[in-house]
Amino acid sequence: MSITSKTYTGANNMFDLIGIGIGPFNLGLAALSEDVEGINALFLEQKPRFQWHAGLLMEETTLQVPFFADVVTMADPTSRFSFLNYLHEHERLYKFYFLERFHIPRREYNHYCQWVAEQLSSCCFGQQVTEIKWKNEPYGEGYFEVEAKDIHSGKTEYYQARHLALGVGNVPYLPDCFSSHSSDDVFHSAEFLYRKERCSRAKSITVIGSGQSAGEVFLDLLREQQVYGYRLDWFTRSKGFFPMEYSKLGLEHFSPEYTRYFYQLPQDKKDRIIPKQDLLYKGISAKTISDIYDVLYERSVGGEKPPVRMMAMTEVSEVQRLHTEEGDAAYRLSCMQWEQEQVFSHDSDVVIAATGYHRMVPGCLASLHSLIHWDEYGRYIVQDNYQLKLTEDIPNKIFVQNGEMHTHGVGAPDLGLGAYRNSVIINHLANREAYPVRSRNVFTQFGIG
Repeated sequence: MSITSKTYTGANNMFDLIGIGIGPFNLGLAALSEDVEGINALFLEQKPRFQWHAGLLMEETTLQVPFFADVVTMADPTSRFSFLNYLHEHERLYKFYFLERFHIPRREYNHYCQWVAEQLSSCCFGQQVTEIKWKNEPYGEGYFEVEAKDIHSGKTEYYQARHLALGVGNVPYLPDCFSSHSSDDVFHSAEFLYRKERCSRAKSITVIGSGQSAGEVFLDLLREQQVYGYRLDWFTRSKGFFPMEYSKLGLEHFSPEYTRYFYQLPQDKKDRIIPKQDLLYKGISAKTISDIYDVLYERSVGGEKPPVRMMAMTEVSEVQRLHTEEGDAAYRLSCMQWEQEQVFSHDSDVVIAATGYHRMVPGCLASLHSLIHWDEYGRYIVQDNYQLKLTEDIPNKIFVQNGEMHTHGVGAPDLGLGAYRNSVIINHLANREAYPVRSRNVFTQFGIG
């Protein structure tokens, strides 16, 4: 919704909290704080409406977590903003009941989040936050001044808040060797659905990466290969096309207990542990791997050899634009099979880089840079209650959503822990236990004491 019809500015309209960005986590914070007395909140998002990974909302793709990981249920299963209530309101309860699945379609999750956002007057879209300043009042407690530009009218407004919640998420990461080329031909997997028409005209397509996005893009292209006739290759630096860890006890790493255990470890030990846990949050779902294998098996009946190649342990170091006659491959990839230590070149019309996402410090924080305490690697220093450590002792707080993997562990981006984190933040803001935070949730004991 737009905020142009509201009058939020001025000293008499001080918000307790302003959220920057509306992804699933800040959306959950908005929903859970809606009925908490004493929290007057506003959430600003530059997109015109809620959209979650819109370029990857292919049919037959699902969340990798159960539907309980909606924006409220793990904190308040009775909330009117639950996924089950969404189904009830959309007359889909019986359909979902007979579906008998825990993992819901990704497109439906996006639609569910849009439904939640449309009910929250605190969620305002089309608002680009351009600058945030901390104002020190000599005879007051200080506050944050948030400058936002309406993307439709161009009008700039100013809002005041005692506290902030950063929920801007991560941004697609393209290595330097990919980023200098045409976005029509060489692009991140996050843009896949927007480039499908280009893929249909290609004679050859190469997917780079080893995670779920790479697997889903490859499978989608594989299913349509016979229609469009392109050659399809898939390269990954990893040792194989391995499934994500999804055992029941393995999943207990995505719990409040493991988060609390991990938080108390020394930072240098945390930095050594996280890279070794990649299959907890990377890798491909077993179903996606199975679906890929089934298509390849079907296509190989009768000795047929589909024009498909999957190569692990393969690193791409350079992408060159070719100046060739029309109809030839447009890009040459310099590759190395690192275990054999052999280099080779590979030509492709289209290159899709499923190379992950990077943490982003939003530009609107520039004026607050000296107020925020950074570690030696330029990362936020995040306290156990998801509050940023500041260089000044002030009553105004800055909370972070999904910017704390280095301090809180692999559960930071997990949708299933979003409601827990929001419960901690809300309880801190309300100065009471608005949402109970259980001390024991899983069977595994991660530490002594």
